[in-house]
Amino acid sequence: MQERKTPFQQLDFSLLFYLFVLMCFSLIAIHSAGAAGQYEGNFVQLQIIWFAIGTILMLSAMVIDYELFKNLSLPLYIIGMVLLLLVHFFGIEVNGAQRWIDIPGLGRFQPSEFVKIFVIITLAHYVFHLAKNPREKTFKSDIFVVGKILAIGLPPFGLILIQPDLGTAMVIAVVIFIMILMSGVTYRMISLIIGLFVSFVALLVWLHNNFFAFFTQYVIQPHQLTRIYAWLDPNANIGAEGYQLFHAMQGIGSGQLYGTGFTEGVKTASGNIPELHTDFIFTVIGEEFGFVGATVLLIIYFLLLYRMIIIAFTCNNSFGTYLVAGVVGLIAFQIFQNIGMTIGLVPITGLALPFVSYGGSALITNMLAVGIVLNVNIRTKNYMFGENE
Repeated sequence: MQERKTPFQQLDFSLLFYLFVLMCFSLIAIHSAGAAGQYEGNFVQLQIIWFAIGTILMLSAMVIDYELFKNLSLPLYIIGMVLLLLVHFFGIEVNGAQRWIDIPGLGRFQPSEFVKIFVIITLAHYVFHLAKNPREKTFKSDIFVVGKILAIGLPPFGLILIQPDLGTAMVIAVVIFIMILMSGVTYRMISLIIGLFVSFVALLVWLHNNFFAFFTQYVIQPHQLTRIYAWLDPNANIGAEGYQLFHAMQGIGSGQLYGTGFTEGVKTASGNIPELHTDFIFTVIGEEFGFVGATVLLIIYFLLLYRMIIIAFTCNNSFGTYLVAGVVGLIAFQIFQNIGMTIGLVPITGLALPFVSYGGSALITNMLAVGIVLNVNIRTKNYMFGENE
């Protein structure tokens, strides 16, 4: 027997509350960065506009039954690939990266952000198709499954990587790996993939040490290599890429337990940390609100992801589960990468902190992702006596 609930009753208000708290963190931190003279213009008002647009799109994503995404997966994937090709041939270049399309009257548009959502939908549809057609789980069949997933995921990964946009490419790679896990391949295949990844990293290190000229010309961009050097030893690279990281870590460390106070951050106000309101927004929170403020932010992120995982587990439609799993991986990796790079845990890649960093394309993409999760939740049917078969 089914419990009848309206979509409003099914709406996950706790998820919306966590999102609202993150919005408050965002506006406070962006205001503080602006008060320090980090940029010209009122980015707080602009961020409110982006939040408003993102909310509208999030609600729009909730209206369409997510089952229809199955039929839209191929068209969306094709649109995403076309947009990435347009960026490759006609995109505008900023700071050595060609990632944007300039739309007259609307400004810059970064297609790779939306491609992340398109890849999640397309891979979720393929994995759902696998689940509907049970197969014999052998190593040979696993190779076919992984090959098909890679055939879908690697083209956008490659086009994004050559922009170059290593951060977004890594997000695509994480989504691909999660979908491989969700496809039900054996542990033997998972172990092989991890082993190949470790071997690839070892190969890169060997090329760096033995064929440096080839390595810097064909494998990695010089600025990406200097970022790795800065990550390994920020103190020795203060004059290069380590400049930003060194001052960011000092700022976060100076926050200590309770922080220096709102708009009272010394490093925040020094002007020594570029992109403070975007990529390095966590520095503002860490310095001005200290360990306590940073911990509260991390708890909110944990609760947000926890609710999404619960929605994935309670969904009685495997396609919905795969969609939510992809979104969880998308947001979780961005949180880890952004915070990790500001404290020196991982190299700097330029990924925004979800829902907190200032930005248009990234914020809207993450809001759309939450809209998909809410969509899955409000259409999950609850049964008193077991699940629907």
